[in-house]
Amino acid sequence: MKRGIGYLAATWVLSALAPASLHAADPAPFELPGPALDILVMRGQQSLPIAQVPSLAEGDRLSIEADLPEDQGARFILVSAFLRGATNPPPKDWVQFAETWKKKDKKKALVLTVPKGARQMVLFLVPDTGGAEGVLSDVVRGKPGEFVRATQDLNQASLDRSRLDAFMAAIRAQENSHPEYLRSVAPTLARSLSMKLNEDCLSKVVEMQASCLLDNRESLVLADVHSSSIAETLTGAPTDLALQLSATREGGYGYYSPYIGVVRDVAKIFGAFSSPQFDYLPTISVRKNDGISLLLNAAPSFQKPKSVMVVAMPSIEANSPPRLRRNGDAPICAARAGTVLPVEGAPLIFSTNYARDVTLSLKAASGETVELPLEARADRGGYVLTGADLPPAFKGTVEGHLYGHWGFDRFEGPDFALQMPDGGKWTVEGDAASLVVGRDNGLMLKGSAPSCVESVMVRQGDGAPRPLEWKVQGRDALALTVPLTDRKPGALSIEVKYQGVAQPSVIAMRSYAQASRIDRLLLHAGDRAAILSGQRLDQVESVEAGELSFRPDGLTREGSADRLRLAAAGDAVAPEAGSEMAARVKLRDGRIVNMNVTVVAARPQVALLSKNISVGAPPADGKALVLNGDDLLPDSGRLVFSIEAGANTKLTPTDAIEIAPMDDGAATRLTTANGLRLESGKVMVATLDPKTLASALFGPLRFRLLRGNEASDWQPLVTLARLPQIEAIACENGAESCTIKGRDLFLIDAVGATPTLDKVAQVAHGYTGSSLNTPAPQDGKLYLRLRDAPGSIVELPAT
Repeated sequence: MKRGIGYLAATWVLSALAPASLHAADPAPFELPGPALDILVMRGQQSLPIAQVPSLAEGDRLSIEADLPEDQGARFILVSAFLRGATNPPPKDWVQFAETWKKKDKKKALVLTVPKGARQMVLFLVPDTGGAEGVLSDVVRGKPGEFVRATQDLNQASLDRSRLDAFMAAIRAQENSHPEYLRSVAPTLARSLSMKLNEDCLSKVVEMQASCLLDNRESLVLADVHSSSIAETLTGAPTDLALQLSATREGGYGYYSPYIGVVRDVAKIFGAFSSPQFDYLPTISVRKNDGISLLLNAAPSFQKPKSVMVVAMPSIEANSPPRLRRNGDAPICAARAGTVLPVEGAPLIFSTNYARDVTLSLKAASGETVELPLEARADRGGYVLTGADLPPAFKGTVEGHLYGHWGFDRFEGPDFALQMPDGGKWTVEGDAASLVVGRDNGLMLKGSAPSCVESVMVRQGDGAPRPLEWKVQGRDALALTVPLTDRKPGALSIEVKYQGVAQPSVIAMRSYAQASRIDRLLLHAGDRAAILSGQRLDQVESVEAGELSFRPDGLTREGSADRLRLAAAGDAVAPEAGSEMAARVKLRDGRIVNMNVTVVAARPQVALLSKNISVGAPPADGKALVLNGDDLLPDSGRLVFSIEAGANTKLTPTDAIEIAPMDDGAATRLTTANGLRLESGKVMVATLDPKTLASALFGPLRFRLLRGNEASDWQPLVTLARLPQIEAIACENGAESCTIKGRDLFLIDAVGATPTLDKVAQVAHGYTGSSLNTPAPQDGKLYLRLRDAPGSIVELPAT
């Protein structure tokens, strides 16, 4: 299983903090309630409880007091220590002490100011023992790097635990209220909180779904996508490298560290300064209200060696607001209470109190503005409007902007388009007389607030209404499909009903009968295909013309006319130009339409003569990929190819070459103005630069010659492959895996150690990381299969 550097660091440090007695077997999870701390952070004139502060800053003033019961028997010393990195011991005055048992003495609490240069902060709760202050001060100043690690990984473990708690609480609440909805709620919760969902649980009976979802909770938490997943670059890093990198922001707790429910046997980190007097006990912080409650994975000891509880504080760094983005681009209907603004990218908004005063600012077309409070709801997949109804001016489409505060600082969220029904009428776009019985008809309606449409019905005459399928198109349109296959011509109406509006908007229309009408059969000399034009050609079953037998091969509509492509069966081709023959068109209802056909001149025909691929300059700051074969064109390269005209074709300066993907996607045209040169009437040379093409043009490409309204047959040309940018490859001696670092790694389908990809690492679709774990090369090379060219293998030198 792939694990990031945070996982390694958290496992290492948490286990190092655990008592030695826990190392013989798998220890217990962090479920034992510990003491609480009341912490207030003051920045300038503003004060916030620690539960609302994601990071500290130089100059912040802190008030820290242990929240212990009145009958507390054991005395604790509260210790704070500021750190300034793994290699720079803090001065003595950065370690402060308070005696928690004092009743009214100022020494009962810590009142601190974050000093300049501090980067981390850690707290300790120490049983009162003579000389404890000196021992702890020496330990922190003697090996600060260990406590830098502890603050980073305990912080991340606490944040991941918050997501786990939020997920479990929501599942249990749903189980207690409406367990039958777990099937739909659980996936939304998992996406919101970045949790690993066991899909098999949703196929169980309702009574067993919740307990199944909460099994193996230590493996539920996934990477925190609040920050960049740069730690994926560090996947598989050796232990000594992990120790160095974990102290950096790029390898820090804010990126990737799945929740650690157990600690393992790596006590050697803190074993260097453990003593018969003290042992160290890690804590997970649950931040609520004005302070934090501590969770332990082992009971503290008040006999020697006494337990020192280690509490991580937020890091001291620039605030990093959530990278919140909207989920989807469609407008959102706000006609009903509890409108959800779908967001993604920041699971901590659902599991912590870091985001506060989150508001949606709306601006009407009249210029009037309103501010609406929002509530984060993981089970709904976003923020829910909690304010009153919108003023009357807010009808139709209204622009909204989400903002709030992340700790002390304001953060800006995404924009939304909200819609409210305004009572306007719906109209038909285009030809209202285009509804024809006997087939399905596409229809576009124009109106206001399409996202608020609740239902669309069609009613024919006095009959009962029938529901229609529809899709929202943009901000003011609905695309409908009106099925009239088994209907008779006559009056009908389309009824559009809004949410919360009693009466629908009615559009009166009429459907018409239309028999098949054959206008022309276009047949070129030497062809095995033809084009039939007319109306209602969907009823054509076959066409016979001379010795040719055609079947339908694709129907298109151009304005009010149908164009039916016909493909011939067998090897027969159309005779020479000018030949006349009788054609027989058979309809699906058995009727026959007879017509005469004159064969027209042959279409232009060309063949690929030669081609040459230039791969382009190698990257200046990365690894060059080695492409094999003569059919793979990298997006950084260039293709020069030539075509030769057929026997009855003469090339002209007005001809063009059309290049398109095999799936009829976006196409590009080459003319004498942008890449074509005429060598003679028989040969033409073309230059294709991928950098000038549309972004949707990639993969296997084909070409054809265009001349006026005629075109030659499609022919394969080349495979255009977008290449990932490989920046570095890290392979340790004797290791079974390597790490690739780079950009656009989603373009890779698989990475293997051999040309046959026997041992392969598959890359997930939509992968957004900047590093990949791969098998170790066997011959000094890795072999890549690209998504754009799955039939070719690309070499990546590993040295």
